[in-house]
Amino acid sequence: MADKTVKAQMPGTFYRRPDPESDFYAEEGDAVSAGDTVGLIEVMKSFHEVKAEEDGTISKFLVENESAVDAGQDLIELE
Repeated sequence: MADKTVKAQMPGTFYRRPDPESDFYAEEGDAVSAGDTVGLIEVMKSFHEVKAEEDGTISKFLVENESAVDAGQDLIELE
């Protein structure tokens, strides 16, 4: 089980990149620091950054790009 997770702060659609032509914010195996943007959640055409709250390494994305998510749902496992 993961030591830490990044959770959705609100319900909406989770995106791993800022737009369809861009690279993902982060990939599995990437090191992230607290405050790094790791995704976006879209709510009614408004986009909100998802940020890592702790330092760690992304071990797994728990939701697919463009998936509907609920507030409090685990999005990413960090080691």
